[in-house]
Amino acid sequence: MKIDLPKISAELPTRNFQDILYEEDPELEMCQVNDSVFENEVVGRARLVNMVVKNCRFNHTNFKNIDITDVVFENCDFSNADLSKSSIHRVAFKNSKCLGVDFSESRFGNVQFENSVLNLATFGNSKLEKVKFQDTMLKSSDFFDCKLKNVEFQVCNLDGANFDQTSLKGIDISTSTFDSLIVTIEDLKGCKVSSIQAIQFAALMGLVIKD
Repeated sequence: MKIDLPKISAELPTRNFQDILYEEDPELEMCQVNDSVFENEVVGRARLVNMVVKNCRFNHTNFKNIDITDVVFENCDFSNADLSKSSIHRVAFKNSKCLGVDFSESRFGNVQFENSVLNLATFGNSKLEKVKFQDTMLKSSDFFDCKLKNVEFQVCNLDGANFDQTSLKGIDISTSTFDSLIVTIEDLKGCKVSSIQAIQFAALMGLVIKD
């Protein structure tokens, strides 16, 4: 699946993420941020546009209702941050830690998570369109009542993930691994799985498989 990549300017001045606290409107645009620590902060309705953000920490920060467009995050830590009710478009998370992040009630479009950790992350009641999870840990992540369209899970760990009330029709999880998933038989219809996964699902249904 081809997704639209972030549109980033060739030359970006360097800024500190703390600068967002001194803006009349909480906004950072057309800049690069390196090695900033922005933990335990509260920023209402922030806006990030046309940025590269590297080696930054946002642990336990409240970014509720944030709007992120055309941004690349590399080696960033968002553990336990609140990004609920957010709009995230043409964004890449690379080698980033999003442990326990609250992405609930958000809208994602053309977003890539690559070599990242999203264990215990919450996506409940979100809409994800053209989203790619690549080589990413999603253990015990929550996709309750989500709308998934053109979403790929490539070589991910989905163990214990919750897809209750989320249709997986057309979603390919065949290259990913799990010991168990929370999902109904109805929501599994049309999901693309490997032959080994098909046996796993049969066993989870209580079927006794005999050769």
